[in-house]
Amino acid sequence: MPQSLIVIPTYNEHDNVRGVAKDFLAALPGTELLFVDDNSPDGTGALLDELAAADPRIHVMHRAGKLGLGTAYVEGFGWGLARGYDYLFEMDADGSHNPKYLRGMLALAEDGADLVVGSRYVPGGGTENWGLGRKVISRGGSLYARTILGVDVRDVTAGFVCWRRGALEAIDLATITSNGYSFQIEMKYRAAKKGLRIVETPITFVDRRVGQSKMSRAIVAEALLKVWALRFRRP
Repeated sequence: MPQSLIVIPTYNEHDNVRGVAKDFLAALPGTELLFVDDNSPDGTGALLDELAAADPRIHVMHRAGKLGLGTAYVEGFGWGLARGYDYLFEMDADGSHNPKYLRGMLALAEDGADLVVGSRYVPGGGTENWGLGRKVISRGGSLYARTILGVDVRDVTAGFVCWRRGALEAIDLATITSNGYSFQIEMKYRAAKKGLRIVETPITFVDRRVGQSKMSRAIVAEALLKVWALRFRRP
């Protein structure tokens, strides 16, 4: 049994998934991929089935519709935990997350980190091809969430992370309530509240080259409000 699984939500990523699958598998030998597709209208799901039929390391979960990032990861993690993977990654399907960082992140998890965060906002990290507005929203959002929640993670909205299976089991995935941009915040907040060991390692995040970003004003607004809900939620 491979020790690691990369969970990759997809919605209209037909032009990206073939290259993503090839690059991710090559970068971390011994890993497997789980694509969680939300019934993409552009045929992503059908293409993923073709890739899975040709390579036993690729798995596909089909969902009925666009059900959200948070539930995609929760279902994907549940699938991986039930099958005994020791380390589970979160990665995007748009090419923004460079697979060259996978080995180093896995090494940190094997060395005892419960959660390894591929961070844009620690020394050595950064972004490429981002406009000023997006930089302000991203950095400001992380600072906003960190300040309100008291979480000592500089890139609290990061979506490139590696979890030890024990950490995911400890935070009780069934009770996660966030489903958009705030999902990443809630997961790290839960980990911090449990006293888990969180390590940030620098990455460079590159803006997608193909397709359209899923970010919207509604998703950002949800995150701004969700932070307060998390802050005042009863244990």
